[in-house]
Amino acid sequence: MTRMTAPELLDLVVDAGTWESWDTPPIQVAADTEYADELLRAQEKTGLDEAVLTGVATIRGRRTAILVCEFGFLGGSIGVAAGERLVAAIRRATRERLPLLALPTSGGTRMQEGTTAFLQMVKITAAVIKHKEAHLPYLVYLRSPTTGGVFASWGSLGHVTIAEPGALVGFLGPRVFEALYESPFPAGVQTAENLHAHGLIDAVRPPDQLAEIVDRALRIITSSRACRSPLAETPVHASLPDVPAWDSVVASRREDRPGVREVMFHSASDVLPLNGTGQGEVDPGLILALVRFGDMPCVLLGQDRRGQTTRSPLGPGALREARRGMRLAAELNLPLVTVIDTAGAALSKEAEEGGLAGEIARCIADMVSLDVPTISLLLGQGTGGGALALIPADRVLAAQHGWLSPLPPEGASAILHHDIAHAPDMAARQGIRSSDLLASGIVDEVIPEFPDAADESTAFCTRVGAVLHRELSVLDAADTTQRLSDRAERFDRIGLLQPAHA
Repeated sequence: MTRMTAPELLDLVVDAGTWESWDTPPIQVAADTEYADELLRAQEKTGLDEAVLTGVATIRGRRTAILVCEFGFLGGSIGVAAGERLVAAIRRATRERLPLLALPTSGGTRMQEGTTAFLQMVKITAAVIKHKEAHLPYLVYLRSPTTGGVFASWGSLGHVTIAEPGALVGFLGPRVFEALYESPFPAGVQTAENLHAHGLIDAVRPPDQLAEIVDRALRIITSSRACRSPLAETPVHASLPDVPAWDSVVASRREDRPGVREVMFHSASDVLPLNGTGQGEVDPGLILALVRFGDMPCVLLGQDRRGQTTRSPLGPGALREARRGMRLAAELNLPLVTVIDTAGAALSKEAEEGGLAGEIARCIADMVSLDVPTISLLLGQGTGGGALALIPADRVLAAQHGWLSPLPPEGASAILHHDIAHAPDMAARQGIRSSDLLASGIVDEVIPEFPDAADESTAFCTRVGAVLHRELSVLDAADTTQRLSDRAERFDRIGLLQPAHA
């Protein structure tokens, strides 16, 4: 792999002529004669004074603070001087409320400085955390190689993390492993592609695509929203046809019914897909993305009806990925939209041992306590704990043929009647259809289908996007304290309300 130098990468990514260095001469560190000579040779070889450059530039017109390593300078290793430079830049970015892009390539800690260099990773991490606590974006592009303490600290904390194709990325460098254990590290493990397959990074993209990805991410995260009066956004409730609950169940299971992917494709103005839990799991049953509906940005968690199969139902990994999305929403101060469309969470030994029940509970707890605006959309099937995990929100919307039930009607029939023949009756008795949910105060608005979303996919998805844009606008303008109080009260009163038609 041909490795780009730090200046070459900057020339590729930032707008021409906009780079402004923030670097001051590196602080003096204790160095014996041998180390001092190494530093001098590294400076002469690279034309740089340390292994990191910091500064600010525009990327597609967006002013962005940047940290970039130079592997040619002692393997991009981080010592006290490099650590101090990084921390100073991160803190300045926080003060100036700038998004931060990190471009590491490093063997990790600078061995010549030992433990004092090792502990720089704590200081750098603390500065990154303060930046994120200020609700400012932190984007990471892992280059080859990125290993050791750099990967195990500021290289693994991005809101969005991309890696260079074929990049060697891992905790323990393969040369160190071989020396310690007298055998080579297993091939194919410490690669960008393998990390992506295991949900540890969001994408693998070449350097010439990085500017576009950064632009898209910041367009979603940092774009200002138009101010509007919530009073002007009051929805018009259309009268709903009296469709039997079982008809909605059947409609929700049609193979050609549009799901979350179609909603994003037809109605979102920007989408940046993310990947996995960041902790070694990917579940195809859930989509996590940064999305804009019109001018309204959000973090979107969508149960993907096409990613869930009888062989691979929604598992605990999907809920851990959902919780990553909830944390992202909180850290970036973005609204959260959840899309519910599941035949039910996995019922298996692996799901039980993987902590499915606990993850459902933790999702509910996170949803209840999130400070940011939240919307849940019941798009299709809403079965069991997998649906319950994503339902507690400020606003709950439902497609006309969306439904919500503790079990599929067949399961409820099996419990009460010891057969599944009574499933249509159970669907009616349990009040699972959208009109029943609206009457009982569980749902705030039903999005009509004419007569079935599968028969008007594009129009339906556009309609859903318009409602999401409107509701995001209303919630964005609402008083936070009142909104959180209203959220708590809505679940307190469920089951205590008189039917709307009484």
